Amino acid sequence: MPEEDIRDKAYLNHKDIINLNFIRIPGIYYFRRYYREGLRSHIMEVLKPWDVENETKGIIKDGVKLYPRAEPLKILRIFRTKFGSLKDAEEELKRVKIIAKYLAPDYLARPEEFLVNYIKGGKLEILLCGLQEYIKGELIEPWGHFDDDHLISMLGDMGVDDSAMIISQWPRKIRKNAQNFISKIKQMIMETNHVPDLAGVGNLLLTKSGDIKLVDINNISSVSFDNDIKLDDRGYPVCDKSIEALFFLERKLSAGSSRIDTLPYKTFLDPERMKEVSVIEKEFHESMEGSMYYWPSYNAG
Repeated sequence: MPEEDIRDKAYLNHKDIINLNFIRIPGIYYFRRYYREGLRSHIMEVLKPWDVENETKGIIKDGVKLYPRAEPLKILRIFRTKFGSLKDAEEELKRVKIIAKYLAPDYLARPEEFLVNYIKGGKLEILLCGLQEYIKGELIEPWGHFDDDHLISMLGDMGVDDSAMIISQWPRKIRKNAQNFISKIKQMIMETNHVPDLAGVGNLLLTKSGDIKLVDINNISSVSFDNDIKLDDRGYPVCDKSIEALFFLERKLSAGSSRIDTLPYKTFLDPERMKEVSVIEKEFHESMEGSMYYWPSYNAG
């Protein structure tokens, strides 16, 4: 039976990773599938084996047996994309570097992308991987609610000290950080004609310190201010949905003012265009239902 391409597998486990030709054996880390599995990459937690053992077998603390969840040291991403040439892979890396230039380190889970030779069927193929900073936080849903009460409830969900002083400052701090984040994204769009995927569920996290972090850079879209609705390789209108998400973040979360008749919103939030995008988005979800790779990671708006 021919060896299955790792990029085509629905899921990976620890054995799949350590069997890769570019992974050092014996390794000192344990690899576990992350709870989010992307359409464009395998996402694996990089863990200390003894942390996994403590999580499984438990530890005694003050006479009580606890099962502390192993926390990742890093997140390993293995991209599913099959590049036709080294040049194609390098073009993908260039887009990642654009995002890092504008958002790192304050607003991005720091990525460390690398290209490796993947041996498959006795042949060498180019594989894009990444080791990314692990970020803990609460999901930011661009189409959700962001009144002060909701922001304060997110504070409690993260287990942050809820003293009166912190509560009074928390919403204002988040809105200020959101304003800076949005400003960076808009600058990137206007200067480079690129935008990261802001529409995917879980792509944006709010941290304990009140920072907004982009944690998924797998789908970076080019931006063109014309009438064509550009789709990604899966048929999703990621550029339009990302700029729509940016608009709602600016309107509801930041302390800034969002005007629909200004760039970059003017082109993409035209009512007739948004109707077309909505139809395309619905068709995308319908086409992906039942796919072994499909994770419902896009908001229907």
